[in-house]
Amino acid sequence: MSNTNNKERLPELELIRGISMLGVIGIHIGSQYLMNPTPNIHLVALFEILTRFSVPIFFFVSAFGLFWRRDLDEPVNYRSFYLRRAKSVLVPYLFWSFFYIFHYTVLYRSTMLLHVREIVKYLIFGFGSYQLYFMVILMWFYLLMPLWIPIVKRLTVRRLAVLLIVQIAFDYWSCFILKPASFANPYISYLIAQRLNYWVLHYFFIFLTGAYCAVHWQEFKAFIESRLRPLTVFFLVGGCGLLAHYYYLIKFSGYRPEWAINVAQQLSPIGILYTLASSLFFFSWFRDKNLPAPLSRILGICGYHSYFAYLFHPIMITYVGFVIAGLGHVYTAPVIICYYLAVAAGSVLVGSCLRKIGRRYPLINELTIGTAK
Repeated sequence: MSNTNNKERLPELELIRGISMLGVIGIHIGSQYLMNPTPNIHLVALFEILTRFSVPIFFFVSAFGLFWRRDLDEPVNYRSFYLRRAKSVLVPYLFWSFFYIFHYTVLYRSTMLLHVREIVKYLIFGFGSYQLYFMVILMWFYLLMPLWIPIVKRLTVRRLAVLLIVQIAFDYWSCFILKPASFANPYISYLIAQRLNYWVLHYFFIFLTGAYCAVHWQEFKAFIESRLRPLTVFFLVGGCGLLAHYYYLIKFSGYRPEWAINVAQQLSPIGILYTLASSLFFFSWFRDKNLPAPLSRILGICGYHSYFAYLFHPIMITYVGFVIAGLGHVYTAPVIICYYLAVAAGSVLVGSCLRKIGRRYPLINELTIGTAK
């Protein structure tokens, strides 16, 4: 099975990264908005529900890039593979983890994080900052590459459909049935409690789907180029289904918004379908090339700097939040929208400036985004 035809550049991948990064920032700004005791539930839905595809779709794109142009019949030089991934993921992960550990230790005058045991725990589970768990799971996906290759070689659309059912069942069990307290051993209980920070099984379907689409690019390209309309419907139905679940929990089950978003999330059955629909829809939409030029340019810039913005944006959230508090503003709807725009624009702007500096001093880029370019 060869990918020798996979020579074209795919700008849609960068556009997907851009919109996903903006969605991740929306989720974290939404968490700030929930500090308002009476938040607008519709604005919460915009920030916290409609963006729920954001993290899983990164796994789709990562797997696509990993298998893009890869000949599955050729032997893999795993030493070279792991060295490249260590440079692109492990080094930035360690840099940003220690950066956040130091930053929060100084900012909040904490001594807890100076203990070696705490630092090791933070590194294992991605506790340095709330977005870093993605890096931990991604590294586990990379470590398990010898497992994914034979699986991807045997994948068919029918088998992917079976894996989708398995994924829905597993995630439902993990999120809504599995209880860490039911394990007597405290270490096992703790490992189970932190499962969302390192269990790749929560995202194996979307990862394998991205890999399958890359390996079968010609078929996938023909599919997305001819089915924008039905994929749009699939995307809208998935989004409306997740919204319906959220509103049902609030209106009929008495959930507070912060409780509802923890149930109507990306690992719920509807959330998984919404992630799949989003992955296919955005690929098809961006492939269609009918995107308005200004929007395409904005998303392209966001995509180009998405890695840095993803890793850096909690700093912007912290300090823009300090400015808002210093001005005496509460988190009303207009304030939170401006908060979001400031964090998103600021994160991309800092990323752009630092990347330019990093071209002169490559170590900066190598540490922050894993590349000298």
